[in-house]
Amino acid sequence: MLFNNLDQLYRSVIMDHYKKPHNRGELDGDHCVTVNMNNPSCGDKIQVSLKIEDNKVVDVKYLGSGCAISQSSASMMTEAIKGLAIDKIHQLTFDFSEMVQGREHNDDMDLGDAEALHGVSQYPARIKCATLAWKAVEKALREADKKEKSHQ
Repeated sequence: MLFNNLDQLYRSVIMDHYKKPHNRGELDGDHCVTVNMNNPSCGDKIQVSLKIEDNKVVDVKYLGSGCAISQSSASMMTEAIKGLAIDKIHQLTFDFSEMVQGREHNDDMDLGDAEALHGVSQYPARIKCATLAWKAVEKALREADKKEKSHQ
């Protein structure tokens, strides 16, 4: 019975982020980088914008369309990374990816509400949906790094 209640709680968290997304919108200006990605297998689309200052993501927004998993994962991701140092975000995105693939991951890492997506590992077709926004963050961080190096 506990498993059923926990499963219901996770579903509730996922649907809450889907129906009431956090940090939805766009960023622009100095220190901002925006990337677009899509999941051609199911049509999910995501745009992630990061504002980076002093090696930290001080703000993050997203826009997108697609299934409840991809869009709620994007909302959860924004909550998890805002205010974190870039190296910590790299570790967080790695641990999230490992978790949703059912692999060993750092249980001490605070994924916030994104931990509710651990059950995605039971549905291989949904792993790409869950990781889309997180992969977009990694791409945005690479773009920001390139941008910074070109200005030096």
